[in-house]
Amino acid sequence: MTTEQDIINANRFGYGIRPNETPFSAGMLAQMQSVDPADTALAYPDTDERRMGLVALRNARRSGGVDSREFKQLRQEIRDVINEDFRRLLVRPTLSPRGFRERIFAFWLDHFTVAPSQLNSQILLGAYFEDAIRPNLSGRFVDLLKAVVTHPSMILFLDQNASVGPNSRAGQRRDRGLNENLAREILELHTLGVDAAYSQADVRQFAELLTGLTVTYEGVEFNQAIAEPGPETILGKTYGEGSASLDNIFEFLEDLAVNPTTAMHLAQKLAVHFIGPEPDKDYVQTMADAYLASDGELIALYDVLLNHSAAQSPLGQKARLPFEYTISCMRAIEIPADLILGLNSGELQNGFQVPLTGMGQRPFRPNGPDGWDEALEAWITPPTLAARINWAGEMAQNHAADRNPKKLLETVLGPLASDDLRVAMAAVDAQWEGVALMMISPTFMRR
Repeated sequence: MTTEQDIINANRFGYGIRPNETPFSAGMLAQMQSVDPADTALAYPDTDERRMGLVALRNARRSGGVDSREFKQLRQEIRDVINEDFRRLLVRPTLSPRGFRERIFAFWLDHFTVAPSQLNSQILLGAYFEDAIRPNLSGRFVDLLKAVVTHPSMILFLDQNASVGPNSRAGQRRDRGLNENLAREILELHTLGVDAAYSQADVRQFAELLTGLTVTYEGVEFNQAIAEPGPETILGKTYGEGSASLDNIFEFLEDLAVNPTTAMHLAQKLAVHFIGPEPDKDYVQTMADAYLASDGELIALYDVLLNHSAAQSPLGQKARLPFEYTISCMRAIEIPADLILGLNSGELQNGFQVPLTGMGQRPFRPNGPDGWDEALEAWITPPTLAARINWAGEMAQNHAADRNPKKLLETVLGPLASDDLRVAMAAVDAQWEGVALMMISPTFMRR
């Protein structure tokens, strides 16, 4: 039996209730500690396979040019893979009984934002999701950090390939210099936070430590020829006494991951994302303390996130972002897997990608490396609200015309539904209109 607490937890920590599913509150933390069958059920081309596709595209361009049949075919295959990446992002949370796991995945995807604009970089993005982030959702944070920092998607997105040690062999021969993008974003966004006590000198020294980390058509490598020689001192500690290496970078990331400031930054960001803009200070501190006591284990963070008393505060402080909103709607009306899996590329674009853009969240394209805005007011505006209303109406009319709206309301929102919503739904002429009213209600669009 689904309880009021199940509904609250499903909205706060998951993608909402899917009727006839196991009550959401059962084993939320266990979702992070068990194997998810979907990891193997939904096949995808991994990073190496996609890299080889880019190699084939490069060779086709060299041999036949951009107008050759082979080149055009390979370009289309890349577009097809990108479409399938988006389809996979839709189908997993829509069908998965592991709603908390899917929301945690989305959280880290945003925390470690990559938003490539070029097709050759976009092809790597789906593998970044599946090879770097998904396997590291429940281990130590440093393992997730290392996987992200050394994935081709992150290296290319933040122009790490353009970074050359000024005193390296390559730097002395060519007019190329240091690029601080990756170093700065790791410190500002991924670990310590923008207001932390580090200096521009720390950023530069870290950027010098990162030189050598690069990606080619052969894959990610550490190239001594472009690495800045000599040790680097960052946050008061020296790294790389001998020749520069990837191990030096990993040593600093290990220290960074268990820095108390990193612990507070991660705890604060999780609390803001799941609870509200001004989370309880004890809640954040308890999360950070548990994380540090466990030597940076993510499960320790999640345990406090789910079980602290502040996790039971009233809903409604957060807006469901457009992607989250569409998933919640599809779960509520029990969209089947076959429907999403059977859409062609045009239907996928017109049915989801275009509407999501209208709602303010263009797929794969946040405005910058800091990801999507967390503020409620950023998402509920007249034009984006109109886009939600139009999309929800079409979904309800096309896929929920036979659903009993009153029964669905009790299952999906139960005691959370307002009296005004109940009255409005009772007055509709068609059942689908009642379902649409539920999906465009403030209660449903917030969490």
